[in-house]
Amino acid sequence: MKNVLRNAAVAATALFAATAAHADRDRYITLASTTSTEASGLFEHLVPQFREATGIDVRVVAVGTGQAFEIGRRGDADIVLVHDTTGEEEFVANNYGRERRDIMYNDFILVGPSEDTAGLRDADSALDAFSRIAEAEHPFTSRGDDSGTNRAELRLWGEAGVDPGGQWYRELGSGMGETLNTAAGMDAYTYVDRATWTAFDNRQNLELVYEGDPVMFNQYGSLPLSQERHPDLKHDMAEEWHQWLLSDEGQAAIASYELRGEQLFFPNAE
Repeated sequence: MKNVLRNAAVAATALFAATAAHADRDRYITLASTTSTEASGLFEHLVPQFREATGIDVRVVAVGTGQAFEIGRRGDADIVLVHDTTGEEEFVANNYGRERRDIMYNDFILVGPSEDTAGLRDADSALDAFSRIAEAEHPFTSRGDDSGTNRAELRLWGEAGVDPGGQWYRELGSGMGETLNTAAGMDAYTYVDRATWTAFDNRQNLELVYEGDPVMFNQYGSLPLSQERHPDLKHDMAEEWHQWLLSDEGQAAIASYELRGEQLFFPNAE
């Protein structure tokens, strides 16, 4: 009888352990975010701190902002973090997102060949810089992937009165790293977020040639998804991540991330 009870106790303990392990495996959310946040190493810095605080893991799907919106619309992620404020506001207005909150910012820059054939170092503004590239018809690599960076780049071409095209304008349909690699191989100009540029090693002859215009501001937002549209998502855990990013702890974690001695993202949650 004692053996039976002992075996039953062992079996019960094993079942409890297996159930607990399964529950732990389920304590994660899927975050659709941008290649810039992933490639910069930011999530490798943030996620362990969040996991330590809450016991919840974050699995990141890093794609262009347009793709992240589509993933969110399908309900294939629990929350979205991207950088296209206009698109984010539309996402919420169409009831795909429950709300949109500012989380952090950095800026975009223009990089190009050290010789700076188009003279961007002498440009008076970002629009002047873009106009100079078009006038010189110097090769320019564009992500061409409907990412937040690509959307920001296209807005500036439009505001500069340029319809980019022809042999000099290369739309790649690629992430930021691949676009930089192509620019380095071609001695081309490209538009890039500062964080990805800082993390990028294969610069070859590329240098930063224009920065500092306020129109190159790069805001990131967090968007929990609509419970009405997608009731089966992990809304409670996604909300914990959202609120942690907005909290003093999360904002301090963002501010503390540095690469090569440079702070890459600046928290600005209200």
